Amino acid sequence: MPAEGLVNSSHWGVFTASVDGDGLHVTPDSADPDPSPLLENIRASLDTGARILHPYVRRRWLTDGPGADSTRGDDEFVEVTWDHALDLAARELERTRSTFGNSAIFGGSYGWASAGRFHHAQSQLHRFLNCLGGYTRSRHTYSHGASEVLLPHVVGDVAPLYSPTTWKVMSEHTELFVCFGGMPAKNSQVNGGGVSKHIVRGAIEAARDNGAQFVLVGPLADDLALAPNDEWIAITPATDTALMLALCWVLLDENLCNRDFLDRYCVGFERFAEYLRGEPDGVVKDPRWAAPICGVEPATITTLARRMAAKRTMVTTSWSLQRATYGEQPLWASIALASFLGQIGLPGGGFGHGYGSTGGMGAAKLPYSLPTFFQGANPVREFIPVARIADMLLHPGENYEFNGRTEVYPDTRLVYWAGGNPFHHHQDLVRLRRAFTRPETVIVHEPFWTATARHADIVFPVTTTVERNDIGCGRYDPTMVAMRQVTEPVGEARSDYDILAQLSKRLGIHDEFTENLDEWGWLEKIYEDWRTATPAEHTPNENFAEFWAKGRLDLSGRVTTSDLYQEFRSNPTAHPLRTPSGRIEIFSHTIDGFGYDDCPPHPAWLAPPEADALGSGEYPLCLIANNPKTRLHSQLDHGAFSAASKVQGREPIRLHPDDAASRSITDGDLVLVRSETGQLLAGAVIDDNVAPNIAQLSTGAWFDYSSPDIAACIHGNPNVLTPDVGTSRLSQASTGQLVRVEIEKYKGEVPAITAHDHKQWNTPSSGP
Repeated sequence: MPAEGLVNSSHWGVFTASVDGDGLHVTPDSADPDPSPLLENIRASLDTGARILHPYVRRRWLTDGPGADSTRGDDEFVEVTWDHALDLAARELERTRSTFGNSAIFGGSYGWASAGRFHHAQSQLHRFLNCLGGYTRSRHTYSHGASEVLLPHVVGDVAPLYSPTTWKVMSEHTELFVCFGGMPAKNSQVNGGGVSKHIVRGAIEAARDNGAQFVLVGPLADDLALAPNDEWIAITPATDTALMLALCWVLLDENLCNRDFLDRYCVGFERFAEYLRGEPDGVVKDPRWAAPICGVEPATITTLARRMAAKRTMVTTSWSLQRATYGEQPLWASIALASFLGQIGLPGGGFGHGYGSTGGMGAAKLPYSLPTFFQGANPVREFIPVARIADMLLHPGENYEFNGRTEVYPDTRLVYWAGGNPFHHHQDLVRLRRAFTRPETVIVHEPFWTATARHADIVFPVTTTVERNDIGCGRYDPTMVAMRQVTEPVGEARSDYDILAQLSKRLGIHDEFTENLDEWGWLEKIYEDWRTATPAEHTPNENFAEFWAKGRLDLSGRVTTSDLYQEFRSNPTAHPLRTPSGRIEIFSHTIDGFGYDDCPPHPAWLAPPEADALGSGEYPLCLIANNPKTRLHSQLDHGAFSAASKVQGREPIRLHPDDAASRSITDGDLVLVRSETGQLLAGAVIDDNVAPNIAQLSTGAWFDYSSPDIAACIHGNPNVLTPDVGTSRLSQASTGQLVRVEIEKYKGEVPAITAHDHKQWNTPSSGP
């Protein structure tokens, strides 16, 4: 019998769940002051129409054997027994590593599959492959890949991504927030590992109560919940760097920049100042220069610079800004701008990167680690930047440049993917489909028939959060949760751990991978290992059995008042940054030595194609492909809250009224969206929160390529439009945020959506 009223957790909140004849029921946790509506989607976890109910093998792979195959992604699947599927997968893993070496195995996993610390698909797969001898891995993230490479060169590490100034400090001390890219409330609903208490909305209200004002710099007015005293500067997308350079020029020209701070805490000021004055290129980076680029009046720029110098100012940049061509530049320019103001390390001043990007950014921090399923060490050196997966598969053996080095794409023969959905995160999905035809074997763990599962050769059905036990806790969250299994697994689904444990038996690594522990044994082990390693003053009294019976644990020692670079400011000699100079590098001699024309050695304006002559040409509109507000990435896209946002079953695309009128598009119309890369169908929503010449279409609609004669995706996944190119040779990060498009009213035959219903994909129920 299913359990009733059991507490569980997700990346978007703690909840209580029960199952009866009407299905799964989910109730937000009563202790959460601002629970996320995304919890409504969880009911779809048990939807058998979209679930993978049994192990499957692609028919042509089963009959013809391993090899590159152009039918991968279009072929039908055959249901097989668990033993048969496991035997086939074990045979392929052994054949690949013994014939081609472990570097021929790519371990694809992107996290976000579960908020649990044990059933974390990425950790499970990586531990298994490490026990097997290693694998080619990916580095960094689609979320902030450019930042992860740039920040160590400029400030010595990635502290701005993980240890920013806390909201408590900003709520009390910040007078002016200048938010490049905004602080969208939708993104603060989620947090890696869970969020038991959503605090961002309350923190912003507290800051306003203390007199703080907010300036939103971005093309979407609802990227920040604006109050009457706030300001919206509707900038042209991808031109934030030009605006920041002009703000720096005003501070320099009017002697408002803090020369003492620049001299003591920074290097490269003079080289950067020469660039602002136009000495190297004859172009003065003043407001009159920036105005036509950004679509912002010169007086607005000058006034903003003066306001920033007169107040305790926090300069924030969203993660979205670096997911574009030359994405390193806006972040570097924001650090230079904050350095000119000279408030870095002061309470409520300086810069932040990612406020509003997740619910954890700016929350209190814990001075100790959380429970972890140990992955072990990977002896294989080969890697790729995460956004170069298609390049790796399509161009084995070719060179590419990355962070000052020349690397080589490995020859991948087997892709093993567990956790994450590359057909959500990646760009140019038609090209990714072509890339997935190249390996000899693709193995996928998935609960649902996503496009990733459809491009596999062996598909293992895995359980969801409500079908297993786990421990939930997030980096910035005050609560550890006993995630109790709510219901029995759907169909023949098994956990990633159970699948990999069975494979490990067949491959002779069972003892090493499992340590002869089952799920309960591992939950107790990782909890007790964590309790032993936690500093004595923060060690919980409860042993594992007591914690599990109690259901949740309040984590002590949270640091609520933290200023980024406070120690560095107090004594830069005693607390230097881990840069070559020990200071903030406005000019980087290291990057200068790389000789990259697409990433100069200081913040610079490099005109991106997305911003060129907006409103004209074959693709006059700039499409913003941002994160959705109705789901986390593509997770549970078929859930009630996500489905309710669709227009004619398609993802909604927002247009300014003038742009819609000039194209004879009305609210609710089906539209065809075209770019140089591809085209899709979406449902029109007319909204004056979108600036003119802009369109907005969220990521995460399950990729539906069932009608290629009409569009590459008939469901509205914007990554069929976005080109698969890196930000620069420095980081090779994702550029999926922006793309130029044209939109027209669709007048053809309306195809049925197949993405959420496996029956429409002609999946046989039994094999030969």
